[in-house]
Amino acid sequence: MPVNRNALIRYKTIDQCLQNRYRKWTLDDIIEACSDALYEYEGIDKGVSRRTVQSDIQIMRSDKLGYNAPIIVLDKKYYTYEDPEYSITNIPLTDQDLSQLGEAVAFLKQFSGFSHFRKLEGMIQKLEDHIYSKQDNRSAIIDFETNNLLRGIHYLENLYQAILKENCVEIDYKSYKARNAAKFLFHPYLLKEYNNRWFVLGVRDRGKEIMVLALDRVEGLRITEEPYRTDKKNDTVEYFDDIIGVTNNLKEKPQEILLLANNKNAPYIITKPIHSSQKVIERSDQGVLISLKVKLNFELEQSILAYGENLKVLKPVVLRNRIFSRLNFAIENYKTDFSEKSLLINKKNFLKKGFCKFQSFYSSKDINAIGLFLKKELNEDALLTKADLLPLLKDGNSIKQNFLNKNINIFTKLIDADLVLKKISLMNSPQLKDELLDWNQELKQFFEQKIKSKNYTNWKKKANGFYAEPTEKILKNTLNIYLFLTKCEGKTGFWECLPGSH
Repeated sequence: MPVNRNALIRYKTIDQCLQNRYRKWTLDDIIEACSDALYEYEGIDKGVSRRTVQSDIQIMRSDKLGYNAPIIVLDKKYYTYEDPEYSITNIPLTDQDLSQLGEAVAFLKQFSGFSHFRKLEGMIQKLEDHIYSKQDNRSAIIDFETNNLLRGIHYLENLYQAILKENCVEIDYKSYKARNAAKFLFHPYLLKEYNNRWFVLGVRDRGKEIMVLALDRVEGLRITEEPYRTDKKNDTVEYFDDIIGVTNNLKEKPQEILLLANNKNAPYIITKPIHSSQKVIERSDQGVLISLKVKLNFELEQSILAYGENLKVLKPVVLRNRIFSRLNFAIENYKTDFSEKSLLINKKNFLKKGFCKFQSFYSSKDINAIGLFLKKELNEDALLTKADLLPLLKDGNSIKQNFLNKNINIFTKLIDADLVLKKISLMNSPQLKDELLDWNQELKQFFEQKIKSKNYTNWKKKANGFYAEPTEKILKNTLNIYLFLTKCEGKTGFWECLPGSH
């Protein structure tokens, strides 16, 4: 039964009157007390009718609101509680009440980043504890998705206020690719939650296009007195309409995406659309043909990949090829994993024979990255001769992770945990039959700087560093690794290079 605010004030006032055992309460006294309370709390000065108060007493006596108040009349005139300890504030909560309160608490906790709710955190915690104690530690009925480790959530309130009051902010922002945070002025327009992460939509002080910043990448935020730009604010209205997630290439247009879902999983995809533009085009024995009209972005790819083998891209070709490549890379991550047994066998062969051979040290993704690096850093003439790559691989160069990937690191550390990289050489494939017919010990080592050591002699200055000859002691503890970016077949030391592997 719905109860309005005025009725609740009357019930509470009647309850206070009947708890007061030091005074005898007639119906007129109770009417007067209710009228005073309504005037005090709501400014209502017309009073309360006798019929209304009599109806309130009957409702309090009944089970309509769960009160079942033991209200009695003494001497046919005075109202009181038969149980002197009774109060409507002491009645136990029903299971339905506790369930609804629990859901409300769980909902309020989702907004913990805003100051309005931070002020209520103590009350919410007490209420939650009280609910669970009343429910005898019963498990939750509703479980909201949360991420307690999410960074940057404390900036929500300041950004909310900045948007509300149209304030420009200064942000310290560190993107995933940056080493250090960049500081710039930002005009926030909209807060967006996606995949349990928060983002802010806006424009940089001198920027022309809308951009989205992830709050977990924000390292500092300050409200400024700089003029607030409103010229781009209307551009945020339809910003997310044609995309999945938050990545929007404003120069692109949405295009039709055709997906084929197998019949087993199609009902799930249909009832939980990937995007609001999703439509069922056709049903057949092969599956259900589904169309979307969105822009291509990272989140679209992630959504498709989440369905694995249950969803196939038919159109456009560029997206189909992209998904195909990513699935192949994912498979290679497993194929290029070396078992502990394989590593130990190769270690045994290496220590016994002085060499061992691996296939699939690199994935196609690694090879592609290395190929792009070589084209960028080396000209065509350099590729026809031996080239020393070590000077190109600075400490901060990400290509080092492709050359010296996890497989190489795992195996070399298995041989010796203190191994140090001294040289990486590039040799063009046509040279292999002529110059690398068998395994050989490298007699020179490269150094970025000349060092004073009895273990190295015949120092010679070369581009970007020095070469020196190691002593026999050092040579005995030198490990040479030949990395071929083409498939190798070597049984007697002779290498046949075949395209497509390494």
